[in-house]
Amino acid sequence: MADVIEELEKRGYIEQFTHEKELKETFKKESVRFYLGIDPTADSLHIGHFIALMVASHLQKAGHKPIILVGGGTATIGDPSGKTDIRKMMTRETIDGNVAAIKKQIEKFITFEGENAAIIVNNADWLLKLNYIDFMRDIGTLFSVNRMLAADCYKNRLETGLTFFEMGYMLLQSYDFLYLHDKYNCKLQIGGNDQWSNIIGGVELIRKVGAEDSFGMTFKLLTNKDGKKMGKTEKGALWLNPEKTSPYEFYQYWRNIDDADVKKVLSLLTFLPMEEIEKLCAYQDERINEAKRVAAFEITKLIHGEEEAIKAEAAAKALFGNGGDIENMPSIKLESENILDVIIQAGMASSKGQAKTLIAQGGITLNDEKVTDIAYKLEEKDFKDGYAILRKGKKIFCKLEK
Repeated sequence: MADVIEELEKRGYIEQFTHEKELKETFKKESVRFYLGIDPTADSLHIGHFIALMVASHLQKAGHKPIILVGGGTATIGDPSGKTDIRKMMTRETIDGNVAAIKKQIEKFITFEGENAAIIVNNADWLLKLNYIDFMRDIGTLFSVNRMLAADCYKNRLETGLTFFEMGYMLLQSYDFLYLHDKYNCKLQIGGNDQWSNIIGGVELIRKVGAEDSFGMTFKLLTNKDGKKMGKTEKGALWLNPEKTSPYEFYQYWRNIDDADVKKVLSLLTFLPMEEIEKLCAYQDERINEAKRVAAFEITKLIHGEEEAIKAEAAAKALFGNGGDIENMPSIKLESENILDVIIQAGMASSKGQAKTLIAQGGITLNDEKVTDIAYKLEEKDFKDGYAILRKGKKIFCKLEK
């Protein structure tokens, strides 16, 4: 088997392991069945999920078999990790709809054909059938409450209030691993480093009931040079669904990343060889812009396909005076003529106060004319060719249509 762990470490994915030496030996000897869990809390994946799918894809390309678990059952509780308050409760109908939408996105990145074809499972198929008393007697007795409360996913919630309902999440995710281990011979759970406590729970549960072949591996979260999560825009998350984040907006996000983040992004979110990435990122002057262009194109191609990546790149070039047209620029149908409302609708500000600040700082232009009046209302003369162009700063554009 290919030494995929070495490749993942070289590209900067790996954060930590359980039983590292045993796991690495197991990877060298056999095709390992591993699972990645995704809770369907929305009807689309976002860029944070994509890094997880990249790890799964690397493992599959090296000959290992993915099990993608869509958490139709655990989503009824919601993982408290990283949250300061209880998640919003969703109906079964909403969860089922999200599961169906997410399955379609996953199928773009993970192969479901061939010798090590991936499978998709939904933990609602077994969790919703559990008998509470039997589950707590068989599984709950194997967990220490004291140890659970020391885990970051719970400890950080104690000040704001942690419900018993949410405490059950670790038990259910751990049981998922046990179920997949027994049914599919799944030996490894992977996840972001914020899942470390939950992953340990599953690994230890399997070992407590008598098996010795359970392992956990976490990968780094996608953060910028300052340690803040990447993938946040004025409109919110950077979604993989083109209706939530257009391919152009998606491309532009990566085109505008900080110079210091280019190598990390290319390493984690593309399949380009590391030798090529090293060459692209060898310079820290204006030549780093070529590396940004390659990153934006390659990541957009992976998510939205080569045709959409070409369109997004052409639209970006057009906006900076290098020819082309504006057909693929993000556009909106105006709901108001007031400039403050328009700025908010275009996703360039989240409130009127923020929009006023942008205008006061000279950060908003309309058809290349700086907007100075916060009470300005768009008029017919602003739509000479049937549209107007609103711009925030130098790189964020939106086509306005009446």
